Amino acid sequence: MSSAIINGKEIGQEIRNSVAERVTRLKEQGLTPGLAVVLVGDNQASATYVRNKQKSCEAIGMFSELIKLPEETTQDALLAQIELLNNREDIHGILVQLPLPKHIDEDTVIATIAVEKDVDGFSPVSVGKMMLGQETFLPCTPFGVMKLLEYSGIEIAGKHAVIVGRSHIVGKPMGQLLLQKDATVTYTHSKTPNLPSFTKQADILIAAVGRANFITKEHVKEGAVVIDVGINRDENNKLCGDVNFSEVDGIASHITPVPGGVGPMTITMLLFNTVQAAENKLALQVKL
Repeated sequence: MSSAIINGKEIGQEIRNSVAERVTRLKEQGLTPGLAVVLVGDNQASATYVRNKQKSCEAIGMFSELIKLPEETTQDALLAQIELLNNREDIHGILVQLPLPKHIDEDTVIATIAVEKDVDGFSPVSVGKMMLGQETFLPCTPFGVMKLLEYSGIEIAGKHAVIVGRSHIVGKPMGQLLLQKDATVTYTHSKTPNLPSFTKQADILIAAVGRANFITKEHVKEGAVVIDVGINRDENNKLCGDVNFSEVDGIASHITPVPGGVGPMTITMLLFNTVQAAENKLALQVKL
């Protein structure tokens, strides 16, 4: 018997429809949510991601602006550009597409984005608030995973969640969000010995290691929920995740496919955060 598929396209579209309704209400009050995307250099994968983000913004009636800078842009010039965006009234969210060229320090750049416009949820202030369980913008991919679990009716409280991967973008915040929903969380990574002995305990297994088909049937216990965050290419250049889908299908109770699982949710939650930023701005204006 096959595992139940957690369809990120369908869930993402449902959330986007509700976000689009919020955009319409904001426009009726004279405010169009605006997202600025800063792209430095000629990374083709980054350029593709940026185009998809712009199309998604336009599809729900948001304003989107691309600031494209050459590879040789200095760090000071990039920081100056971000400060301009921080002060723009028509921009409610700022996203700096990563990775940046090697001569630019990503941490410094992210810390320069105004907290109220940090719709990626990566700034030290946003991360600190998330750790404390305070209201803030959540990192889009982990936020999207939480929505997948919620919309699929998967119970989190009291479950054992195992994270494979410890990146700042996915692994670390993913564990914190699950912890806040009363899961017991275990982090594993490249230095974890005998990895299957940990992953086989998981009621919810999150694969975010960035290695094609890394998670196999030996890693998964019967009935576990498996969330595949990975986007890789296999030896045939075919898009695949961190989970060997054909091996794990039928062992897991629920599983996300690649593509069509977590991927659509990342952009969806970026739109969600940007509209929230615009609503926050409007609420502040009303109070003033």
